[in-house]
Amino acid sequence: MDSLAATTLPGLWDRLTGTQPDPDTWVVIATAAVAFAVVAPHALWRISRNAITIAHEGGHGLVALLTGRQLTGIRLHSDTSGLTVSRGKPYGLGMILTAAAGYTAPSLLGMGGAALLAAGRITLLLWAATALLVAMLVMIRNAYGVLTVVLAGGAFLLVSWLAGPQVQAAFAYTVVWFLLFGGVRPPFELQAKRVRGQAGDSDADQLARLTHVPAGLWLFLFYAVSLCSVAGGGRWLLTG
Repeated sequence: MDSLAATTLPGLWDRLTGTQPDPDTWVVIATAAVAFAVVAPHALWRISRNAITIAHEGGHGLVALLTGRQLTGIRLHSDTSGLTVSRGKPYGLGMILTAAAGYTAPSLLGMGGAALLAAGRITLLLWAATALLVAMLVMIRNAYGVLTVVLAGGAFLLVSWLAGPQVQAAFAYTVVWFLLFGGVRPPFELQAKRVRGQAGDSDADQLARLTHVPAGLWLFLFYAVSLCSVAGGGRWLLTG
C-alpha cells in the first residue's frame, strides 16, 4: 500500500503541474463558436446563465473571505438570481470589494483560465475549477443551489478523470470562452433593469451607497472589465 501511494502521489502531482499540448486552432475556434452559441440566444441563455450565477456568487464569497469577512451562506435560485451573505462591517474596503466582485468574477475567472490554457495548464485548470466548486458547495444553503453546483462540479470531475486529452482540451476551452462571453451580458441586463426601475438594490446601487460614486460609473467598470477580458482572454486563447 505504501509503495502504491509513493508511486501514485508523485504521478498525480506531475499530472497536475505538467503541461499539455495546445489543441489545433480549429478546436479553439470551434469551442469559441459553441460558447457563443450558448450565450447569445435568449432561450439557451436562460439556462446557461446558471453557470454565470455560480461564478458571480462565488466571486462575492471568495472576496468576502479574502478581505476578512465571515461568509455565512450562498443561495442560487432557479431564475438565475443569487444571494451571498457575509458578516462584517457594512462599510469599508472589504465590503466595497465584496460588492464589486460579483459582476466582474465571471470575466476575471475567464481571464485566469485563458492564462492557464495559454500556458498549457489544461489539467491544472480543470482540477482548480473542481476544487473551487467543492469549496463553494460547503457554503450553499438551498437545494437548487446544491443541485447546480453538484452538476457543475460533477462535469469537471468526470472530464478530469475519465476523458482523454483532446476532450479535456475542448471542454476547458469551451468553459473559458463561455466565462468570457457570458461575463458580458449581465452588466447590460442590469442596466436594462435599472432603466425600468427594477434593480434598486443591485450591486451597482450598493456600491454607489458605499462609495458615493454614481451607480452608472460602477456599471461602466463592469462593462470595461467584461469587454477587456473578452479581448485579452480571447487573444491568449487564439495565440496561446
